[in-house]
Amino acid sequence: MTTTHVLSLPFRKSTHLSLSRAIQQYISKKYDQHPDMFRHDLDTIDALRRDAVNVREAHPSGITKLQNYAAQLVWIGGKFPIDVGADFTWYPALGYHTEHPLVQNNLKYELMNVLYNLAALYSQLAMASNRNSTEGLKTAASWFSHAAGVLTHIKTQILPELRMPSPPDDMDETTLESLIQLFLAEAQECYWQKAVMDGYKDASIAKLAARVSDLYNEAGEAAMRSEAISSAWIHHMSAKHHHFAAAAQFRAASDCLERKKYGEEIARLRDALACVNEGLKETRGGYLSKAVVEDLQSLKRRLEEDLKRAEIDNDRVYLQIVPPKTELKRLDRANMAIARVPPQVAKPYEFLGDHNAEFGPALFTKLVPFAVHVAVSIYEERRDRLVNNSIISELESLTSQLHDILSSLNLPGSLQALEKPLGLPGTLVQHADEIRQADALYRLQQGLTDIDKLCSSDLAIFEEGRSLLLAEEEEDSRLRLKYGTERWNRPQSRQDPSPNGGAKLWRQAQDIEGYFGSSTASDQVVREKFNAVRDTLAILAGSDRSIMDFIPNSRRTDIPESLKPALGRLRSAYNDVQRLESRRRKRVESLRARSRADDIKPDILVEAARLERAYPTTAIATAHFEDFFEKRLDRLYESELEAVERDKQEQDKIVQEVRRANKEFESQKRQVDRAGGGNREREEALQKLDAAYYKYKEIVSNVEVGRKFYNDLSQIVEQWRGLVRGWVSERRRDARSLEEEINMPPLSSLNMHQSSFSYQQQQHHQPLPPPPPQIPFPEPIQPHQPIVEQAHIQSWADNVPQQPKPVAPGAWAPNMGIKFGSPVAQGQQQQLEQGQPGPVNATWDPSQGIRFG
Repeated sequence: MTTTHVLSLPFRKSTHLSLSRAIQQYISKKYDQHPDMFRHDLDTIDALRRDAVNVREAHPSGITKLQNYAAQLVWIGGKFPIDVGADFTWYPALGYHTEHPLVQNNLKYELMNVLYNLAALYSQLAMASNRNSTEGLKTAASWFSHAAGVLTHIKTQILPELRMPSPPDDMDETTLESLIQLFLAEAQECYWQKAVMDGYKDASIAKLAARVSDLYNEAGEAAMRSEAISSAWIHHMSAKHHHFAAAAQFRAASDCLERKKYGEEIARLRDALACVNEGLKETRGGYLSKAVVEDLQSLKRRLEEDLKRAEIDNDRVYLQIVPPKTELKRLDRANMAIARVPPQVAKPYEFLGDHNAEFGPALFTKLVPFAVHVAVSIYEERRDRLVNNSIISELESLTSQLHDILSSLNLPGSLQALEKPLGLPGTLVQHADEIRQADALYRLQQGLTDIDKLCSSDLAIFEEGRSLLLAEEEEDSRLRLKYGTERWNRPQSRQDPSPNGGAKLWRQAQDIEGYFGSSTASDQVVREKFNAVRDTLAILAGSDRSIMDFIPNSRRTDIPESLKPALGRLRSAYNDVQRLESRRRKRVESLRARSRADDIKPDILVEAARLERAYPTTAIATAHFEDFFEKRLDRLYESELEAVERDKQEQDKIVQEVRRANKEFESQKRQVDRAGGGNREREEALQKLDAAYYKYKEIVSNVEVGRKFYNDLSQIVEQWRGLVRGWVSERRRDARSLEEEINMPPLSSLNMHQSSFSYQQQQHHQPLPPPPPQIPFPEPIQPHQPIVEQAHIQSWADNVPQQPKPVAPGAWAPNMGIKFGSPVAQGQQQQLEQGQPGPVNATWDPSQGIRFG
């Protein structure tokens, strides 16, 4: 049992860790800058951590060490991600697992522990202060207020950004709330004690004491919900709550005596005495410190003396009515304790700067903040999406529409058949060369095979995750059916509302299934396209001789004069189409080159520096660059988006001209065909080869899109499978825990078992002393004989009385009960032998032993 009036927070302990090594490795992997540029900063961060984690004594010098390291952690949190690669090991300070550390790769977790130790240091400094003087009490109250302030900062600013499934037991929200209220109560208690020392009026002291009682009560209520705060602390808070409730009423009673309200004085003294008695109940079990117990006992003696004096005076002299407790006015409160967050904790950036700043220069200032690197990636993704989807894809779609229109008009086959009645047209030779050089058939077959492999790999990962979900759902349903919904009261698998719980994972599974469904349908369409042109592409990929064998020569080698004007106008319109395609192709190539050369890093560094100067207390986030992104994308690519609209309009005009010229050309050609100069077979062959070439280009584009789609999907399904594995493991742990809890015997069974076990241990290890020689074992008690002081032992499982079994003479059975009495005298022995009951003393004397019968 300790002798202190107040409680202080113990330190959390950590192990040695080279934070600089993790930062160095991260810089090497993720940044363009060399780690050697930051050698001094790397050494400094290790020294700061070493000094901070070695603070183990209540000395003011430790405050700066902890604050300095915490400020640098906040600063580098804007430079590095939260999982920088350092596994921080910390041991709990409270609870039942103080020997089991928690290891987390989390900068916020490290910061939280450092600030927790800062709060612990403040509380220990307050406890070490001289509270026997008014100056010492003011100092202690200030320390306690700072401890509450730091814990409040942890609860409101650090805990919400911790990014952990569950915080440590001694740093969760309920535990922090209890500790905050505890230190506020102890700060308020210092102000109350100072007021007593300074001789304040009783009414003022009562207000201070009432607020102390409230704060201890709030601390105790939060502690009851905590998994880390011990029973001793809870009893301490409860005892303090009742103590100061009594102290407040005692001072209010003294004020009533001064104002000659003798009846109210007695009522408040009685209430104060009741509160003290409630507080003294907490002394059971030896949980309270000696000082707290003595304070309660001293106050109780004072209250009893004053109440006796007040009742005698009122009965003999004043004769005032004593009001009931319900009619007493509630005491006012005077709050003096406030949670004060040190400015070094609330605004650490203000204490980092040049060498004259309190914490010296900020570390890694020349390192580009991590948020900037993320912003660069975000910009590049948006730029590529804008260029590829909104510009290039639109242009390619327009070109595809144009080719479909030309194919429906049998162009350019009809032109080539007339202009080149023998041999191979020049454009066809170019297309054939391109097909051969690209090894088109193998390229497409390999691309489709790669897509199948990627799809199968992604699908296998997805099926593994889905099988885990289905297995977990089946296990949960089986256990729910086994134990019933009342006892198996956790959410169903598909309804778990946790952040990465079953509800979210099943929704994501449906989304991924939809992705596979649409992608496999698209893959089938691409394969059908390929199968439709496979034979034609084989012809194009062959030799010129095989192509010439496929294309029949025209039966007429000259162009009729009547057809030349229409042919010229159609050729002119078709040339416009080719020029449009050529310009479009060059624009796409130029746009892709510009996109690759669009390096935002120099400009975004300038913008980041401007933001750091403008908002020094705010960590840079990617959202700060939104306006910068929009302005840059508009400046560089808005003109290209407008050009797409102009291209569309121009294409519509060209298509109208081609349709008009082709209509006239077809009309004239039909007249020539009727005269016997047709070359329809050559037109169809040329058109088929031309269409196959453009279909090849389209399939190549489709294959690349499919390959990229499945590569992106693999990242999604792998991440999803990882979340599924973690959630399923957690659910199975919860299931085992819940099943053990359900199968645990009731407390009554445990008590009976323990009592029986304890009794058996006594029988084995502490044999009973031999009975006195004059006390023989009595005969079994007959049903008609009176049974005195019989203690019945009942089963926890069944209260129904059972039929007694026959018992041999001289043997004790449980259904006989236990009789407590003095040793049998000689006369009583004779009565027992004659079958007559003798007088039995109903009061058991421990010195006389135990008699069974």
